[in-house]
Amino acid sequence: MDKQNVFYATGRRKSAIARAWLKPGTGQFIINNQPVEKYFKVESARVDLIKPFSITNTLGTFDVKIRVLGGGISGQAGAVRLGITRALLIANPDLRQVLKKAGFVRRDPRAKERKKYGQRGARARYQFSKR
Repeated sequence: MDKQNVFYATGRRKSAIARAWLKPGTGQFIINNQPVEKYFKVESARVDLIKPFSITNTLGTFDVKIRVLGGGISGQAGAVRLGITRALLIANPDLRQVLKKAGFVRRDPRAKERKKYGQRGARARYQFSKR
């Protein structure tokens, strides 16, 4: 990739981390060296990835290359969306208003709560027996 017109950004969600590279092109989507349809088989995840482009009317103007690791399907999709959003902001800072209004600029801080000792889960207790 030509370093001059490549925009790089990182996105995180839950325990997933996505590194996104945007390059002006034809709209090709590659995730972990696979086409987006092969990597994200769930339709809702694919729709989530394309939202930053569809909101800013830049669909088909950038080639996207993404490396994503950790987490599950929804976590990875959210991380990729944030990475794409941040890279779009680097490419064109004028898009910030539209993306911020849609809620794509801010990282989703929600994560799994840790399990506490003496309990079955984060909040679930073991069954209590009086007798």
